[in-house]
Formats: sequence, C-alpha cells, structure tokens
Amino acid sequence: MQRKENLLRPSKQSIPVDLALIPTPTSDPLDPLNWSKGQKYICISIVCFFYFLFTYQTTAPIPSFVLLQEQFNATYTEVNWTFAIPSLGLALGPLFCSSLADIYGRRIVIIGGTCIALVASGCTSIHGISLHGYMVARFFQGFGASPAATVGLSIINDVSFEHERGFRIGLWVMAIDLGGLCGGFIGAFIATVDQYWIAYHVTILFAALLVAECLFLPETLFPRAFVLASETRSQRTHEGGVPGGTSNIKRTKELGYISFRRIPGVIHPKPWDTIIRATKIFAYPTVVISTFSFVFFQYWWICSLLTMEPAAYATYKLQVQGLFFLGLILGTVFAEILFSGRLSDWLVIFLAKRNNGIRSPEMRLWLGYPAAILSSLGLLIWGLSIDREWHWITGQIAFFLYGAGLQIGNTALSSYIVDSYYEHAMDIITFYTVIINLSAFAEPWFINTWVESSGIFIPNHHFQTNADAISQDIHGLSPYKQLFALLA
Repeated sequence: MQRKENLLRPSKQSIPVDLALIPTPTSDPLDPLNWSKGQKYICISIVCFFYFLFTYQTTAPIPSFVLLQEQFNATYTEVNWTFAIPSLGLALGPLFCSSLADIYGRRIVIIGGTCIALVASGCTSIHGISLHGYMVARFFQGFGASPAATVGLSIINDVSFEHERGFRIGLWVMAIDLGGLCGGFIGAFIATVDQYWIAYHVTILFAALLVAECLFLPETLFPRAFVLASETRSQRTHEGGVPGGTSNIKRTKELGYISFRRIPGVIHPKPWDTIIRATKIFAYPTVVISTFSFVFFQYWWICSLLTMEPAAYATYKLQVQGLFFLGLILGTVFAEILFSGRLSDWLVIFLAKRNNGIRSPEMRLWLGYPAAILSSLGLLIWGLSIDREWHWITGQIAFFLYGAGLQIGNTALSSYIVDSYYEHAMDIITFYTVIINLSAFAEPWFINTWVESSGIFIPNHHFQTNADAISQDIHGLSPYKQLFALLA
C-alpha cells in the first residue's frame, strides 16, 4: 500500500443514502465504528472538552486585562497581544502534531499536548513572571491545546459514519465557540479575586482533562484498509472468524495504556508531510475560497467582540461584563440545538432523496446563507447599540444573533470541507485550523489601534484606550464620521 499524496479529490458521494455506510465498517469488534454508542460519545465528549479548552484558555484572561496592565505596567494594546500569542500556538501546533497522530496514534498525541498545555498554564500563574515570559507561556498553552482541532476531529471521524458526522461535528464546533465565550463569562467572576486565579483554574481544568484522557480515551486509529482487505481474502477462501492476517496486528484497545510505537497496519507519513500537504491545499479552490470567506467575513469578528467587550462596557463591574457574554452563549447553544448539526444532516438526506439518492458536499452550504445574515445583523445592531447608547438588552439580542450565525456557519463550513475531501480530513482540518487561528492571531494587533483611531462611544463618556490617540478636531464626531474623516 502506498499513500497517494497528490490525490486530493472530492468524494463523489454517489452511493444512494439508503444502501451504504460510509466509511465501510468491518466485522472486527476493535473497529471504532463497531463500538457501543456510549463509548463513542465518551470519546467525543473528551474531544469536545479539549476543544472547549482550546479557546477557553485563550479568552479567560480577557476580563482581567486591567489587572494585567497593572501587573506588567503595560498598555491595553500590549496586554491585548497576550490574546494573540496563544492563537499563534494554536495555528502552528497542528502542523507538527497531525502527522505524529497518523504515525503514533491519536491517544499519545492528545495526552502529550494536554501535558504541555497543563505545564504552560501553571507557568502563567507565576507571580514574578515578566510580560515576555507570560507571552511565552501563553504561546505554549496554545501549542499544547492545538491537537484538539485536527487530532480531535480525526477521533470524531474514526468513530462516526458519514450520516452521523454533521451532528457530531456540530457538537465539536459548539465546543470551540462556547469555549471562547465561557472564558470571558467565567473569567470575569474569577477576576474579582485576582488575575492569578484565572491561571490557577485553567490549570485545574487541563489537569481534569488529562485524567479523563488517561482513563477513558482509547486509541481510535484503525487499519481499516488492511482489515477490509483481509476480510475480503477470508471470504474468498470461506474462512470464518477474525481474518488470520489481522490476528497478529494489535489494534486500538490492544495497543496498551501508553504506546510510543508506530501504529501497525496503517500508512505512516513523514513527520513533515502535514506542512507540505497543508501548503498544497492552496491549489484547491473548494477549500480555500470557502474557508477564507468564512474566516475573514464572519469568524474573526468574534475576536473583536471578545477583546473590545471590556472596553465597550467599561462603566460596568467585572461581573456584569461577564454576564454580557450570555447573549453569545445562548445564541450558540440555541443554534446548535435547533438549526446546526442535526438540521445539516437532515438537509443532506432530504436533498439527496430529491437527487436520486446521490449526496454531494455542497448540500451542506445552504445553511451558510442564514448564518451570514444572522451574524451581519448581530454585528450591525451591537455597533449601533454602543454608539447610540441603547439599552443593554439590545446588545444582548445582537450578541445572540451573532452567536447563532457563527455556530451555524462554522458547522456548515466544517462539515462541507470534511465531506468534500473525507480521505484527507486531517490535512483539510489542519489547513482550516491554521487559517482560522492565524486570523485570531492577527486581529488583536489592529483592532485596538483601529478603536484608538476611530473611537468608541459608550455611556457617560468617550472611551479611548489612549487619550492622545484621537485628535481634538474630530473628538466630538461619531465613530463612523471619525473613520470617514481619518480616511479623508
């Protein structure tokens, strides 16, 4: 067996929905597709918890930015960079861990990444740490949490048939969305103690995750092609039971508690193959156009809302600022329950029946339209509510709309690109993860400067992160008129 590195071909999905299971299951009880539903959802729950912490550890310190300014004697812009740094780790990590997961298995890479994130989180709580040291620790926080994206989705794919994928990817997407929102929500209450307790509780959460992984997460990388070929040979020779060719190969649960050996029976890429293949994906417009459109027209504005929310509501207490994240949280959960993963799966089945039983990945994209409309309305209403001093409930409605649109859009995109290139799901999600986190890394470097230039009007006073940043001749204008004046 040779891996065909250049075969990034879309899955034709030309098999009638009522006649086939994709991927093809084996008769092996060690096949993750044959595990009980309960065990599958234990694996999915651990992956989702890791993906929740993927963004939770990034946003939890946001409500304590003022405390971090005092601790490091830094400006708001400099402290805002501490939000960008872990996103860089989240972007670079998959380029290194994805190939390792295809060589040594999902379990060992997931556990190793959690250990790195656990140690780095502990380092952020050091009282005498400098700003630069804090940023280094934050980078390794993100780097350690990065396997939750690519390797985590691979685990979900390992235990899921295609017709189950939309709902389960929806749960996975909801985990990352809620992680970023709950980080700001819970962090605001913990920041009332001090900024160190934010680091303490993130460390405790990573420790709990590590225990769950060690006790309840088995290896899910399964030599499917090898076992199917062995079963085919056994059927031709009328042999029964487990195919003889697989009896000498340890698989999934047989691999032991901790294994540093290569997974037998699967194709092993070179450690640097992920970087090469992720770069080659730029030649495939199906993935590039859809990913860039979602990331830069919809996703990365959540970073603006998260980092500037404390500034926009600076007159409110930290606890109240945290409560203002509830609109985003409720919108995300509401969208997933009613309109995201399950609706995506139903929509594909419905459209396939009208298409002679033939499925296509593009059927997932129909949900992208309401997602874009909801997010656009949410951003517009929130901006106006701050600029014109509308009641705080208006901002919550805006957050609800944006959160719902983001959840629906993220699920639609993730399901679409995985369905399009299922055989290369790891490479596709690596590309997606790198782009989405590079956008989160870039956004904090300009958003605060943009606000300093255009201003943001909040009740009772005109907020500026730098009082001298805006010239006096445009100080009295609205943010929109200020922006036009600056461009002129």
